[in-house]
Amino acid sequence: FNPDKINDLLRKELQQAVNNLLEAELTAFLGYDPYARNGWNTGNSRNGAYFRKVDTQFGPIEVQVPRDRNGQFHQH
Repeated sequence: FNPDKINDLLRKELQQAVNNLLEAELTAFLGYDPYARNGWNTGNSRNGAYFRKVDTQFGPIEVQVPRDRNGQFHQH
């Protein structure tokens, strides 16, 4: 039983979960999956991401916050 290894595992899993949730939120906002043809010429699209460090009880995680081309997607 090693608390540091468990803490690292929880931190990595939390980081992955948050990043997956943010990407899913952008997909729901845009109304189409990444690389989907039905998203072409819709007037808005994915536009990369920016990174933020978030301090958690398990240690800092790096969150990849996705962006849309029109700047309308905001996380709450």
